[in-house]
Amino acid sequence: MGSATGYDRNLFRHWISVQGTCDAREMVLARDGSGVNTDSACQPTSGSWYSPYDGVTVTASSSVDIDHMVPLAHAWRTGAASWTAARREQFANDLSGPQLWAVSASSNRSKGDRAPDVWSPPRAAFRCVYARAWIRVKATYALTVSSTERTALTTMLNTC
Repeated sequence: MGSATGYDRNLFRHWISVQGTCDAREMVLARDGSGVNTDSACQPTSGSWYSPYDGVTVTASSSVDIDHMVPLAHAWRTGAASWTAARREQFANDLSGPQLWAVSASSNRSKGDRAPDVWSPPRAAFRCVYARAWIRVKATYALTVSSTERTALTTMLNTC
């Protein structure tokens, strides 16, 4: 795996406006939530979110994190350091694939910037989906995969 030298989260401009006044974070909250109502600024005023990582249902949007399936720091170490600013912005706000997930704040903070060889969702039933999503993001963005990461992903895929 590459070096974290030069990494700064701000190099991945995130939560940009993607539709009207709605930013990528707000779009994921609306997409992944149930019964979500928003105000004129696109902020959720009510709803609930099921966190697939840990099986927790959250009813306050302030307790929901939007997880980057492949964390920004991990992406930096596995290829994103050589990307343009525009490519990093696209990666950080990608609504077209499985890169962004509404999850409980506690599960996102537990994961941090860890890869599947160090962290896997506590909810075992989600590990197959998690592995497939991780692989899809890595392939889409041509990010490298370590041998230990590959082994962990294979183990998760064997639960499918």
